[in-house]
Parts: sequence; structure tokens; C-alpha cells
Amino acid sequence: MYRVLVALLCALDAAIAAAVGLAMVAAPLTLLWVFGMGSAADWAALWPATGAIWQLGHLVPMQITLPAELIAAGIPVDAASFPLSVAPLALAVFSAVFGLRSGARAARAGAWLTGAASALAVSAAASTLVALTSANPVAAPVLWQAILYPAAVYTIAVLAGGIACAWNEGDDGIVDAVRDALAAHGRPWAHVVEATVRASIIAAAVLVGAGAIAFAVAVFAGAGEIIALFQAGNIDGVGATIITLGQLAYLPTLVIWAVAWIAGPGFAFGAGTAVSPVGTEIGPVPGIPVLGALPEVQSMWLLLVVLIPVAAGALAGWVARSDLVAAADAAASPASASTDRMLPRLVTALATALVVAGIVAGLAVAASGSLGPGALVDVGPHAGMVALAVGAEVLVGAAILLLAPLRSGGALAAATHGAGAWAPGRHSHDDTLRRAERWGRAHDEPDRWHHLDETAPIERVAAPAATGAGPTTAAAPASVEGEPGGDTDETAPIERLPPHPGSAHPAD
Repeated sequence: MYRVLVALLCALDAAIAAAVGLAMVAAPLTLLWVFGMGSAADWAALWPATGAIWQLGHLVPMQITLPAELIAAGIPVDAASFPLSVAPLALAVFSAVFGLRSGARAARAGAWLTGAASALAVSAAASTLVALTSANPVAAPVLWQAILYPAAVYTIAVLAGGIACAWNEGDDGIVDAVRDALAAHGRPWAHVVEATVRASIIAAAVLVGAGAIAFAVAVFAGAGEIIALFQAGNIDGVGATIITLGQLAYLPTLVIWAVAWIAGPGFAFGAGTAVSPVGTEIGPVPGIPVLGALPEVQSMWLLLVVLIPVAAGALAGWVARSDLVAAADAAASPASASTDRMLPRLVTALATALVVAGIVAGLAVAASGSLGPGALVDVGPHAGMVALAVGAEVLVGAAILLLAPLRSGGALAAATHGAGAWAPGRHSHDDTLRRAERWGRAHDEPDRWHHLDETAPIERVAAPAATGAGPTTAAAPASVEGEPGGDTDETAPIERLPPHPGSAHPAD
């Protein structure tokens, strides 16, 4: 019964996500129909236009066929039919965010797989309904793509949110079984998956953030050209509002183009064109205002932007390093400590680069395609080139931090602060001696410190009677003159603490 409730809630989430996404498209189109077209508006075309834009925003390619009236008005015949596949990704981003939240809630209820199945069924039903009722001769998708792609965008997001939450909080099912299987191979390897995922998300987020900043700088630098294109269009307030909303819908797409530009390969805006840090080579472009932000500056100094992906990889490697080093310090044998410490870090660096390259390749595919007839059939970044560049740059940055040698005592500090509570065998014999030396007593009684819990408080007790009764005592470590506590009576006895239950050193 409890799983049925989770399934119903996830189904409701999927239905709301589809309805809100369609409303986001229908609302501005309705304003255009009312204020832009007036009495000449064809209200029968409102829903097909809404459905087509919603599908395009969920990565569904469209085959555009202009009506005969426009062809007779002077449009060339070879430009009357063309594919349109560069998606306004704001709609897909909205569905993905909604799906992530729904999947996380289902995982907290302990039924993320049930929630994902329910989300798939309802989102597929919604996309099927839209595909069958919004068919029109102007923008015609392939039916199976119109059904599958919107449902896949939402369901993959639900699965990602559910698995991420279940991995952190447990699910008493598949995810916990995978964690147990990884833990069975030893503590360092149990952390490799978590470290790789965390590092990959951090690197990808830094790249997307850098792309957003780069796009904002480009808009600021090209503000004059953007305003000129608005003015050249000679449009009224309604038209300017619709164009602005349309450009906002393409904002995530433009950010991904900026990420490709930062990585080095850049993107194309037409067959045989290139927009990259090395320079911009494009032909005539449509009079869309936001295209005024396309960079025209050519300078070899712009190649320094490729250091941003390297920095993203370095940040990801720094975040992943502490857990891996702490896990390696808890490895079984000192003889294999070097291998146990370095091999998981090497695997993490390689896996992080591959995962980030895959993420960027997927984003590049989603942000590329056809934007019109003729040369505009090739628009956006080349997924393979961008993925190769990003993977290599992130690998360099991650390897610098993950594979750098540890300083003396660095491993112990990472284990103490990164791995949490004390674990048997974590403090080696040499590390313990170094701690004792800091107190100035290692040269006298090093063995007496091997089994002491160093984090426990020291309690002073009264001196034992002459008969020898009382607890076993040991001399307190001598304090250094001039330091805090320098006036402590060094002959005062202290109570000797019992050995730690997990200590590998026998009691005296």
C-alpha cells in the first residue's frame, strides 16, 4: 500500500511537470494570438504550435514545411522545407529539475524504483497525448521521437535524483547491495565511486558556471549590436516580448555553446564556420538580437581560457583527494600502502575525466543540430571534439591534485580530519612516536604511548600512599618553559588510561 502511494505521488509529479511545461509555452503564445494577431488570429493553430514548441524543447527534431502562401510570397523553394533540431533547452531543464526533486522524494520514501516506473508511464502518456493531438503539417516530428524523448528526459532525471538520494541515505535494496559489493573489495575502492561522482559533478558545475559567466561577458561586450538588431527589426512591444522570451528559452543552449568555446574547439554557426578562442569565422547570420553577442575579437591571449577546465579538474581532484587518502591510510598492510593509496586516486582521476567528457558530450549533442535551411543545418558544438578537449583538460587538473605526493604527516592528517572517528590500525607506530616526540618524551618511554587514547582527557589524581596502593601512575610529559602550562608540577602523577579496545599494541 505504501508503494502504491509513492507511485501515485510520482505520477502526479509527472503530470504536473508536463502541464506546467505546456503552460509556459501556451501563455506567451496566447498573448501573441490576442495582441499580435487580433481578429485575424487562427485559434485552431494555437495548440499545435504549443505542442510543437514543447516537443522541440524536449529534444524532438522537427521537419518544418512552410505553407504555399509563404512560398508564393517570394521564399525560395529550396528554403521552404528544412529540419529544426536546435532545442530551447530551458524547457528540458525545467522538466529535469522537477524530475530530480520527484525522484529524491521517492527515494526518501524507500521506493525510488517504483517512483521511476510510475513517472515513466505518466510522462510517456502525456507525451503521447501531446503528439497525437498537436500534429500539424508545418512542424512535423517523427511520432516515436515525439513520444520517447520527452518521457526519457523526465524519467532519466527521476532515476538520477532517486539513485543519488538512495546512495546517500540507503534504500535497503539495489543501491545498498552495490555499496556492499564495493565495500567488499576494501575501503579505498569503496570510496572511488563516490569520489568520482562528486568530483565529476563539481567539475561539470564549474564548467557550466564558467560558460554562463562567459556568455554574460559576451552579451555585455555586444550590447550595442544586440540593441541595434532589436531596432532593425522594427517590432512592437508584443513582438519584442515574444522574441525576448524565446531567447530566454534558448539561454541554456547558448551557455553550452559558451562552454564549448571555453574548452577550445568552440562551435559552428553554419557549415564551414567556427567560433572559438582562436578567432571567429562565420558568414551571414539571421537577425536574431542575441546573435550580436557572437565574439569577433581575435587574440591568442584568449587561448588562456582553456585553463578554466584545467582549474575545474584541479578543484574536483582536491575535493576527492582527502577521502581517498584517508581510505588508503586505513588499508591493511604497510607494504601495500603506496599501491593502495595511489591506484584508487589514479582510477578516480581517469574516471572523472571520462565522466565529465561524457556529460559535456551529451550537453553538446543536445545544443547542436539544424537551425534553418542551407548552411544553418550545422549549428552548435561538435560533441566529439569538445568531449576530447574537456576530458584532457580535466584529466590534467585532476591528476595534479590527486597524484601529487603527500607531505610528511599529510596522510595522517587527512585520515584524522577526512575519515572521522578513530579506527584500529589507523595510527602507525612511527606516527605515534612523532606525536610523543612533540611532548618531549619519546626518547624516554616511547612504548608507554603506543596504547594510549591520545584524544582522551588526562585526569590528575592524588599521589599514592607509601605502601604502593593506588592506581598505576606515569610521569606527566615535561612542559616547555614559556609555553602555556609551563608552571605545571611535572612530578604530579596522572592516571594512566586503559588501552584502546582496538589497539594493536599490547599493554605493558
